[in-house]
Amino acid sequence: MLVFEFRTYGKAAQFKAVDEAIRITQFIRNKAIRLWMDGQAKSWVELSRHCALLAKEFGFADKLNSMARQAAAERAWASISRFYDNCKKKVSGKKGYPTFQKDCRSVEYKTTGWKLSENRKSIVFSDKNGIGKLKIKGTRDLNFYQPDQIKRVRLVKRADGYYVQFCISVDRTELITPTHQTVGLDVGLESFYTDSLGNKVQNPRFYRTGEQKMKRSQRLVSRKVKGSSNRRKARTRLSRVHLKISRQRKDHAVKLARCVITSNDVVVYEDLSIKNMVKNHCLAKSINDAGWYQFRVWLEYFGKVFKRITIAVNPSYTSQECSSCGVIVKKSLSTRTHVCQCGCKLDRDHNAGINILNSGLGTVGHTGTFALDKADGVSS
Repeated sequence: MLVFEFRTYGKAAQFKAVDEAIRITQFIRNKAIRLWMDGQAKSWVELSRHCALLAKEFGFADKLNSMARQAAAERAWASISRFYDNCKKKVSGKKGYPTFQKDCRSVEYKTTGWKLSENRKSIVFSDKNGIGKLKIKGTRDLNFYQPDQIKRVRLVKRADGYYVQFCISVDRTELITPTHQTVGLDVGLESFYTDSLGNKVQNPRFYRTGEQKMKRSQRLVSRKVKGSSNRRKARTRLSRVHLKISRQRKDHAVKLARCVITSNDVVVYEDLSIKNMVKNHCLAKSINDAGWYQFRVWLEYFGKVFKRITIAVNPSYTSQECSSCGVIVKKSLSTRTHVCQCGCKLDRDHNAGINILNSGLGTVGHTGTFALDKADGVSS
């Protein structure tokens, strides 16, 4: 499944209609959650049937396309099924009990309620909300795909405007020449990662770089009167700062992951539990700023696209164990050089990268864990 995103252009009245469609989506999702909480729906089929009843009961809900209403109920059932799965797996901590959504930002159509123009430069939404024809602009060319390959169309509201996403059913594969290279990656905070050859990639620290601007924008929001138009404008400026940082982090992860995958036949990395690592309040901000999880997602995605092997290994003792003789050399986080009695002296992260590679080559590990489910969009 490929996800192509385009910027949309239209009149103010059309975007108000989009906002109304998003509010209806939120309403239907929350109604579906309430129905499940009351014990009146125990399956996705029952929630889907309830959508038609809502359209009859509430006039504004009938304005939304029927399949868009079903997609809203699917979102509710996805959160419910995820909660059940976490309970069955006995996930530690909170299980993610479904809650009511307060700030929905997208509406999703399936195969009806929309139609692309012949030149693929505009899209028309034909439900009763009155969205109408929106111009789309982006770097992708939809002419390579048939309309029946587009399974979903999603309208997304962001701080800098409105976007339309096309979910296209196609398997993306690319053939490249084998490099006969293997690499082990040790991610860190000082450097984004250090590989088994000793090469380091600088940590960009996008959040730290934009933190001062973010704080300044936040102070401007706090000074405005709640409910005023000036506060709304200040919130929009703050949202754009956050959006820019998010896009920078994603762009860095995508480009770096593609470079690593195309340069190596086998890539080994640590199976880190970021959820547990961020419990350290001294390092939580820096860990989230690094974006290791997103980098891993794209590593596994591009591994599938380019037919490369990606292996996640247990991170235990990768920094403590000597890559030369295997002896455990205890060291604190502040100790950046590995020195062993056998005479091995390496940078701490370089030593860990070698251990990660050796561990990956010595075991099957697991490949492609969740790339296709988590990757949002595709970068070429």
